[in-house]
Amino acid sequence: MDNVLIVVEDLETVKAFFTDLGMELEGETRVEGEWVDRVVGLENVQSNIVMMRTPDGHSRVELSKFVTPKATCDGFERQAVNTLGIRRIMFTVDNIDEVLDRLDSHEAELVGEVAQYEDVYRLCFVRGPEGIIVGLAEEIDGA
Repeated sequence: MDNVLIVVEDLETVKAFFTDLGMELEGETRVEGEWVDRVVGLENVQSNIVMMRTPDGHSRVELSKFVTPKATCDGFERQAVNTLGIRRIMFTVDNIDEVLDRLDSHEAELVGEVAQYEDVYRLCFVRGPEGIIVGLAEEIDGA
């Protein structure tokens, strides 16, 4: 997998959220032109892109704000975790409680609660800016 795309309205707010989640800024750019139009199947595309990389360097999240044409919205911000389609991405973290404390400044809210799966993981889902759901998984020592 190369990356996961998340289309956002407030690029700076979402970038700050993923930075506090522990991701690193890989780069920022603007794409436009005929080649972009052909790839995404839209006309007159102008998009600002922020590429975030996981600390291990193996995965990336692409945050994209469409300047033109404007992004569409269908009330996705409060959809349940079991709604059809891609609902969340999950990251392994060293300490869920520390991550949740950092994300608190972004008004992130737990979707449910932090729960333990057997003696393997502590897990939770967090709803961040623009309704983005992020899963957090903390391996339990000795798992």
